[in-house]
Amino acid sequence: MADPSSYRPKPGQIPDSPGVYKFRDEHRRVIYVGKAKSLRQRLANYFQDLSGLHPRTRTMVTTAASVEWTVVATEVEALQLEYSWIKEFDPRFNVKYRDDKSYPYLAVTLNEEFPRVQVMRGAKKKGVRYFGPYGHAWAIRETVDLMLRVFPVRTCSAGVFKNAERTGRPCLLGYIGKCSAPCVGRVTPEEHRELADDFCDFMAGRTGTYIRRLEKDMMAAAEEMEYERAARLRDDVEALKRAMEKSAVVLADATDADLIAVAEDELEAAVQIFHVRGGRVRGQRGWVTDKVENVDTSGLVEHALQQLYGEESGDAVPKEVLVPALPEDPAAVSQWLADRRGSQVSLRIPQRGDKKDLMVTVQRNAQQALGLHKTKRASDLTTRSRALEEIAGALDLDTAPLRIECFDISHLQGDDVVASMVVFEDGLARKGEYRRFQIKGFEGQDDVRSMHEVISRRFRRYLQEKERTGEWEETPAPTGPVPAVPGDGDGTGDAPAAGESREDDGRPKRFAYPPQLLVVDGGQPQVAAAKRALDELGIDDIAVCGLAKRLEEVWLPDDDDPVVLPRSSEGLYLLQRVRDEAHRFAITYQRAKRAKRIRASPLDAVPGLGDTRKQALIKHFGSVKKLRQATIEEICEVPGIGRRTAESVAVALAAAAPAAPAVNTATGEIMEEDDGGSTT
Repeated sequence: MADPSSYRPKPGQIPDSPGVYKFRDEHRRVIYVGKAKSLRQRLANYFQDLSGLHPRTRTMVTTAASVEWTVVATEVEALQLEYSWIKEFDPRFNVKYRDDKSYPYLAVTLNEEFPRVQVMRGAKKKGVRYFGPYGHAWAIRETVDLMLRVFPVRTCSAGVFKNAERTGRPCLLGYIGKCSAPCVGRVTPEEHRELADDFCDFMAGRTGTYIRRLEKDMMAAAEEMEYERAARLRDDVEALKRAMEKSAVVLADATDADLIAVAEDELEAAVQIFHVRGGRVRGQRGWVTDKVENVDTSGLVEHALQQLYGEESGDAVPKEVLVPALPEDPAAVSQWLADRRGSQVSLRIPQRGDKKDLMVTVQRNAQQALGLHKTKRASDLTTRSRALEEIAGALDLDTAPLRIECFDISHLQGDDVVASMVVFEDGLARKGEYRRFQIKGFEGQDDVRSMHEVISRRFRRYLQEKERTGEWEETPAPTGPVPAVPGDGDGTGDAPAAGESREDDGRPKRFAYPPQLLVVDGGQPQVAAAKRALDELGIDDIAVCGLAKRLEEVWLPDDDDPVVLPRSSEGLYLLQRVRDEAHRFAITYQRAKRAKRIRASPLDAVPGLGDTRKQALIKHFGSVKKLRQATIEEICEVPGIGRRTAESVAVALAAAAPAAPAVNTATGEIMEEDDGGSTT
């Protein structure tokens, strides 16, 4: 690990001007490339106290052994040079998007004497016109099959074309009218190129003019009683309309725009792009990347723009680019895009209307792409094994933690405090063994104390289960008295997850199995509370760690410094998944409790009064307010309500009656109660 001060430039040596800089390691390999409006101010940020740097930045500067820079005239030149260097050197600490698939394009080889329409993948070639990308190659072939009726452009390979030239006989498409057969001289090279140009114009979105022209020719042919030609033109128009229907209209006609959305978490990001041409979605593509550098949404957008348009020019760069967040220097990026297009490009965030609605769809696709990527990554056995081995190595465990339990606390400003326990075995979630807890030992907000209570209750139940089944080992007894834990013993408040397996007697399955690793959502205080709870129970064979969300640091008991796993570590990725699942499960339970409390009715306090009779009472009287004003005799008139129950209802409603009517302080209006007993 290098000391950044050993290669820090001398004061005044760094110029105060725009430029691009490179960090190199001890082997002279470029590990990071960046750009700045002011090299002096930007590079100074890298040589501050290491404790003040983001973990990713800290890892980069301690890996580097030297830094160098190049001064440029403008920010636009800096953007272009940064892109060129990232592509040339492939630095390990720069965000690099990778395609989650090789997308097919519809390509027209205008660089050939007789242009050919075909499906192409991979790097783009000079002189070839591309449309797309498409989700599937069959979608391209369906579109081309419809359009060849109107634009009979060559689609055959060079071998088939030369064979037809040699024999003087066209292929089947030439006989059925879906190829103009330039191979046998039915059309001249100029006429065939004109067909290819018309094909490209139609695919580029200039559809309305061409269809109107065909319809005009069709009407003229009909007036001249050339009915066969009119019928042919009618079928051509229908074929083109069917081809257009395959891409839905989403924006106003003649709108050319690319919409870019980003979905991200602490470790990874997914980018989705919709290509809109002529108001229709003509293509879609997506990338996924590991966030190996400290980058926010604006930085991810800038990297996506560089990758998307770095090799493009002309109409391949649209008039309008819509993004979720503007880059750090939007003016420079807009100018760079304009230079590549050859005319002005609008780079902005959609605020309203159809474009904002479509951006929501693109964002939803990005979220789904990130979720699908995570699912694929988690389901790979080799990857899971490597993750468990990395965790064992980082935490100095004797064996890989095949069973991991994670705990999280959730509340809303101190109310409805609950906790969750999720279980992962062999790197996969075991939802049947999830548990949830109500915090009963105290009132209010105290995450540390709550964590201590939950861990104590969980492992006290584990010890009780061992005693019940006779699986005690020869271990020292706990030193000192173990405090009683509210809710422990009878399981009250320890709700099983949906679908959890049951004992033979129908009770929820107990906490029978201990984990090899206990993870808590939080930093040093939460880890210390969990460790203290285990010590009080005399359990010393379970490893404990905490994962702090802000910087994704792993904390161990009694350690002043966290364990920082590499950002690309599969072990960190697994710990993050476990922590996020515990958070999801806890907040879901907390929201359900809050909703139930809000929907509570004074009738809930009446013992033995079920939902059916509650509904009967409300239906009979119309509201809780009118029910509260009723006499016991009037309540007894409701079918199914006896005198004892009526008395209990009257007592419960009297106890829950408000001291004074609620008043709207803005209008002075007395607020009536609704059917559920709450004020409106």
